[in-house]
Amino acid sequence: MDHGVTVGPIQGLEDMKSIVSKLNSGGADAILVHKGIAKNVETGPAGLIIHLSGSTSLGPDPLWKRQVCSVVEAMRLGADAVSVHVNVGAPKEHRMLSKLGRIADTCDEYGIPLLAMMYPRGPKIRSEHDPAAVSHAARLGAELGADIIKTNYTGDRQTFREVVASCPVPIVIAGGPKTESVKEFLTMVYDSIKNGAAGLSIGRNVFQHENPEMMTKALAAIVHDGTDVKNAMEILGEK
Repeated sequence: MDHGVTVGPIQGLEDMKSIVSKLNSGGADAILVHKGIAKNVETGPAGLIIHLSGSTSLGPDPLWKRQVCSVVEAMRLGADAVSVHVNVGAPKEHRMLSKLGRIADTCDEYGIPLLAMMYPRGPKIRSEHDPAAVSHAARLGAELGADIIKTNYTGDRQTFREVVASCPVPIVIAGGPKTESVKEFLTMVYDSIKNGAAGLSIGRNVFQHENPEMMTKALAAIVHDGTDVKNAMEILGEK
């Protein structure tokens, strides 16, 4: 839930204490926020991941994610892990990669896990879900020292299996823009888990759902219990 930096207090994130409470009730394993939220909102039993990267949609180069928090600062705030965002293919890719490498070294020094959000985004990227681009982005994050990779689902079971097979660290999928169909979203989640994803790192399709608590429960059931789409829909009270 780092979206407040990028796009402001959008729907679902107006009251951070309320949404964090709902996600904890739903059984979220961890909550990802920026340092200011970590200072002012008790994240409860869920693990705390503090995001170290930032840019705004209003700036001249939104794809350039700058470091806005240090590993040590995150640790002082009680972080269980930290995360970094890299837009692979963006004009300032080289600067983001340099930061990723240095942050990975610091994380290893202090023994704190690093999640790298590796997204294919830039002038040469035809599609953010292109299997070759996703595979390159995922492998790049692992090559530079990340412990967990967050990236896009390719939209295809076979190609996603290939992405997972070529990445030596666990992959969790991003949720992307809020979907029109809950069934479509849950199917993507189910397919990704069945084809090698270690978990999920999903924002808008959870915190903008009309019942974030039950959506979290449905996703946890898929990830931890192998629940299928039909039963996950039933948890949400949908057919």
